[in-house]
Amino acid sequence: MRLEGLEIGFAMTGSHCQLQEVLPEVKKLVEEGARVIPVVSEAVGGTDTKYGRADYWKGALQEITGEMVIGSIVEAEPIGPGKLLDILVVAPCTGNTLAKLANGITDSPVLMAIKAQLRNQRPVVLAVSTNDGLSMNAKNLGLILNARNIYMVPFGQDNPESKPTSLVARMGLITETVVHALAGKQVQPLLVTSYTV
Repeated sequence: MRLEGLEIGFAMTGSHCQLQEVLPEVKKLVEEGARVIPVVSEAVGGTDTKYGRADYWKGALQEITGEMVIGSIVEAEPIGPGKLLDILVVAPCTGNTLAKLANGITDSPVLMAIKAQLRNQRPVVLAVSTNDGLSMNAKNLGLILNARNIYMVPFGQDNPESKPTSLVARMGLITETVVHALAGKQVQPLLVTSYTV
Protein backbone atom coordinates (compact mmCIF):
# COMPACT_ATOMS: atom_id res chain seq x y z
CA MET A 1 0.00 0.00 0.00
CA ARG A 2 1.74 3.09 -1.31
CA LEU A 3 -0.24 5.64 0.68
CA GLU A 4 -0.22 3.98 4.09
CA GLY A 5 -0.69 6.46 6.93
CA LEU A 6 -1.23 9.52 4.72
CA GLU A 7 -4.05 12.03 5.16
CA ILE A 8 -5.54 12.85 1.74
CA GLY A 9 -8.23 15.43 1.12
CA PHE A 10 -10.54 14.58 -1.78
CA ALA A 11 -12.59 17.52 -3.01
CA MET A 12 -15.40 17.32 -5.57
CA THR A 13 -16.73 20.26 -7.55
CA GLY A 14 -19.80 20.54 -9.75
CA SER A 15 -18.90 18.80 -12.97
CA HIS A 16 -21.74 16.45 -12.13
CA CYS A 17 -21.30 14.27 -15.21
CA GLN A 18 -17.90 13.17 -13.85
CA LEU A 19 -18.87 12.38 -10.24
CA GLN A 20 -19.71 8.72 -10.82
CA GLU A 21 -16.37 8.21 -12.56
CA VAL A 22 -14.51 9.78 -9.65
CA LEU A 23 -16.00 7.70 -6.81
CA PRO A 24 -13.96 4.55 -7.63
CA GLU A 25 -10.81 6.69 -7.48
CA VAL A 26 -11.66 7.71 -3.91
CA LYS A 27 -11.96 4.01 -3.08
CA LYS A 28 -8.55 3.30 -4.64
CA LEU A 29 -6.91 5.86 -2.37
CA VAL A 30 -8.52 4.22 0.66
CA GLU A 31 -7.38 0.80 -0.55
CA GLU A 32 -3.83 2.19 -0.86
CA GLY A 33 -3.91 2.81 2.89
CA ALA A 34 -4.77 6.53 3.05
CA ARG A 35 -7.21 8.21 5.35
CA VAL A 36 -9.35 10.20 2.91
CA ILE A 37 -11.16 13.35 4.06
CA PRO A 38 -13.98 14.30 1.64
CA VAL A 39 -14.77 17.92 0.74
CA VAL A 40 -17.61 19.05 -1.52
CA SER A 41 -18.47 22.36 -3.15
CA GLU A 42 -21.90 23.87 -2.63
CA ALA A 43 -22.84 22.69 -6.12
CA VAL A 44 -22.14 19.05 -5.23
CA GLY A 45 -23.41 19.30 -1.67
CA GLY A 46 -26.63 21.14 -2.44
CA THR A 47 -27.72 20.48 -6.02
CA ASP A 48 -29.81 17.58 -7.30
CA THR A 49 -29.20 16.90 -11.01
CA LYS A 50 -30.01 14.24 -13.58
CA TYR A 51 -26.71 12.63 -12.57
CA GLY A 52 -27.77 12.15 -8.96
CA ARG A 53 -29.05 13.76 -5.80
CA ALA A 54 -26.73 15.77 -3.56
CA ASP A 55 -27.44 13.45 -0.63
CA TYR A 56 -26.36 10.47 -2.73
CA TRP A 57 -22.93 11.95 -3.46
CA LYS A 58 -22.32 12.97 0.14
CA GLY A 59 -23.53 9.60 1.41
CA ALA A 60 -21.33 7.70 -1.05
CA LEU A 61 -18.25 9.70 -0.03
CA GLN A 62 -18.97 9.13 3.64
CA GLU A 63 -19.50 5.40 3.10
CA ILE A 64 -16.29 4.95 1.09
CA THR A 65 -14.09 7.01 3.40
CA GLY A 66 -15.72 6.53 6.79
CA GLU A 67 -15.31 10.29 7.32
CA MET A 68 -17.74 13.19 7.64
CA VAL A 69 -17.97 15.34 4.52
CA ILE A 70 -16.63 18.89 4.75
CA GLY A 71 -19.24 21.08 3.09
CA SER A 72 -18.65 24.65 4.23
CA ILE A 73 -15.88 27.24 4.23
CA VAL A 74 -15.92 27.22 8.04
CA GLU A 75 -15.38 23.44 8.12
CA ALA A 76 -12.55 23.65 5.55
CA GLU A 77 -10.65 26.53 7.15
CA PRO A 78 -8.87 24.44 9.87
CA ILE A 79 -7.04 22.44 7.16
CA GLY A 80 -4.46 25.23 6.99
CA PRO A 81 -3.62 26.01 10.62
CA GLY A 82 -3.90 22.36 11.61
CA LYS A 83 -1.80 21.14 8.68
CA LEU A 84 -4.36 18.37 8.39
CA LEU A 85 -3.58 17.02 4.91
CA ASP A 86 -0.50 15.57 3.27
CA ILE A 87 -2.05 16.15 -0.15
CA LEU A 88 -5.34 17.43 -1.57
CA VAL A 89 -7.05 16.09 -4.70
CA VAL A 90 -9.72 18.12 -6.52
CA ALA A 91 -11.64 15.85 -8.86
CA PRO A 92 -13.49 16.83 -10.85
CA CYS A 93 -12.12 20.38 -10.91
CA THR A 94 -14.52 22.62 -12.82
CA GLY A 95 -13.49 25.54 -14.98
CA ASN A 96 -15.14 27.81 -12.42
CA THR A 97 -12.92 26.45 -9.64
CA LEU A 98 -9.86 26.60 -11.90
CA ALA A 99 -10.54 30.24 -12.79
CA LYS A 100 -11.10 31.28 -9.18
CA LEU A 101 -7.98 29.47 -8.02
CA ALA A 102 -5.89 31.14 -10.74
CA ASN A 103 -7.19 34.52 -9.62
CA GLY A 104 -6.93 34.08 -5.85
CA ILE A 105 -10.65 33.84 -5.12
CA THR A 106 -11.69 31.78 -2.09
CA ASP A 107 -15.47 31.54 -1.92
CA SER A 108 -16.23 27.83 -1.53
CA PRO A 109 -15.24 24.94 0.75
CA VAL A 110 -13.06 23.45 -2.00
CA LEU A 111 -11.24 26.71 -2.71
CA MET A 112 -10.70 27.22 1.02
CA ALA A 113 -9.24 23.70 1.25
CA ILE A 114 -6.90 24.47 -1.67
CA LYS A 115 -5.86 27.79 -0.16
CA ALA A 116 -5.23 26.12 3.20
CA GLN A 117 -3.13 23.40 1.59
CA LEU A 118 -1.04 25.79 -0.49
CA ARG A 119 -0.48 28.00 2.55
CA ASN A 120 1.38 25.04 4.03
CA GLN A 121 3.35 24.53 0.79
CA ARG A 122 1.84 21.08 0.41
CA PRO A 123 0.73 19.48 -2.87
CA VAL A 124 -2.61 19.92 -4.59
CA VAL A 125 -3.68 17.63 -7.45
CA LEU A 126 -6.26 18.92 -9.94
CA ALA A 127 -8.32 16.72 -12.27
CA VAL A 128 -9.80 19.24 -14.67
CA SER A 129 -13.25 18.87 -16.21
CA THR A 130 -14.38 21.94 -18.14
CA ASN A 131 -16.05 22.78 -21.42
CA ASP A 132 -13.91 25.90 -21.87
CA GLY A 133 -10.42 24.58 -21.13
CA LEU A 134 -9.21 25.51 -24.62
CA SER A 135 -11.10 28.81 -24.80
CA MET A 136 -11.89 31.27 -21.97
CA ASN A 137 -10.22 29.10 -19.32
CA ALA A 138 -7.04 28.40 -21.29
CA LYS A 139 -5.31 31.40 -19.73
CA ASN A 140 -6.21 30.18 -16.22
CA LEU A 141 -4.96 26.70 -17.03
CA GLY A 142 -1.68 28.27 -18.18
CA LEU A 143 -1.32 30.11 -14.87
CA ILE A 144 -2.05 26.96 -12.89
CA LEU A 145 0.45 24.89 -14.88
CA ASN A 146 3.16 27.30 -13.69
CA ALA A 147 2.05 27.37 -10.06
CA ARG A 148 4.19 25.81 -7.36
CA ASN A 149 2.83 22.75 -5.51
CA ILE A 150 0.01 22.18 -8.01
CA TYR A 151 0.01 18.97 -10.06
CA MET A 152 -2.37 17.97 -12.82
CA VAL A 153 -3.99 14.63 -13.54
CA PRO A 154 -3.22 14.04 -17.24
CA PHE A 155 -5.96 15.52 -19.40
CA GLY A 156 -7.11 15.84 -22.98
CA GLN A 157 -10.03 16.68 -25.24
CA ASP A 158 -12.96 14.43 -24.39
CA ASN A 159 -15.04 15.20 -27.48
CA PRO A 160 -13.13 17.31 -30.02
CA GLU A 161 -15.78 16.94 -32.70
CA SER A 162 -18.78 18.18 -30.69
CA LYS A 163 -17.00 20.12 -27.91
CA PRO A 164 -13.63 21.24 -29.32
CA THR A 165 -12.72 23.42 -26.31
CA SER A 166 -13.60 20.85 -23.65
CA LEU A 167 -10.92 19.22 -21.47
CA VAL A 168 -11.31 16.29 -19.10
CA ALA A 169 -8.72 14.57 -16.94
CA ARG A 170 -8.22 10.85 -17.20
CA MET A 171 -9.68 10.11 -13.77
CA GLY A 172 -8.15 6.63 -13.64
CA LEU A 173 -4.74 8.28 -13.26
CA ILE A 174 -5.58 10.10 -10.01
CA THR A 175 -3.74 7.67 -7.72
CA GLU A 176 -0.64 7.64 -9.92
CA THR A 177 -0.66 11.44 -10.03
CA VAL A 178 -0.91 11.55 -6.23
CA VAL A 179 2.06 9.21 -5.82
CA HIS A 180 4.17 11.35 -8.15
CA ALA A 181 3.04 14.63 -6.57
CA LEU A 182 4.02 13.40 -3.12
CA ALA A 183 7.52 12.97 -4.56
CA GLY A 184 7.41 16.50 -6.05
CA LYS A 185 6.97 15.28 -9.62
CA GLN A 186 4.36 15.82 -12.32
CA VAL A 187 3.22 12.49 -13.76
CA GLN A 188 3.83 12.30 -17.51
CA PRO A 189 2.66 12.53 -20.18
CA LEU A 190 0.45 15.42 -19.13
CA LEU A 191 -1.50 15.65 -22.39
CA VAL A 192 -3.38 12.47 -23.28
CA THR A 193 -6.20 11.32 -25.50
CA SER A 194 -9.24 11.21 -23.22
CA TYR A 195 -11.75 9.90 -25.71
CA THR A 196 -12.18 6.80 -27.86
CA VAL A 197 -12.25 7.03 -31.64
